[in-house]
Amino acid sequence: MVSFEMNDRKKIGLGLTGFGIFFSFLGIIFFFDKGLLAMGNILFLSGVTLTIGLKSTMQFFMKPQNFKGTISFGIGFFLVVIGWPIFGMILETYGFIVLFSGFWPTLAVFLQKIPILGWFIQQPYVRSFFDRYRGRRVPV
Repeated sequence: MVSFEMNDRKKIGLGLTGFGIFFSFLGIIFFFDKGLLAMGNILFLSGVTLTIGLKSTMQFFMKPQNFKGTISFGIGFFLVVIGWPIFGMILETYGFIVLFSGFWPTLAVFLQKIPILGWFIQQPYVRSFFDRYRGRRVPV
């Protein structure tokens, strides 16, 4: 059973995940610096593992429908570590999109709750994009 309480392990995991995203962003900004990208990958994976637990992480990455994303993310991580950061990040981005594609509708609903961004998402052209992507209206 999943626990929704915020204990110290989950707080540290969320912090590591945030730093992982930050270091990956810095690695891309600094012309695909392989050290920053590798650090970001390690922090992101360890943060996700601490946040949801080792068993849940393994179950998520080993689902048969997630194999394509897991393999491309893993190969991309390996390419970043051995010194091919551009190709590695392309593969990792593809794997990330495939792995977390089920979370996009939840993310869209969350983004609508943010004051200025929510107003922007409610505009007709942006709203039609979300409707086409999801196949139905986004709840308000």
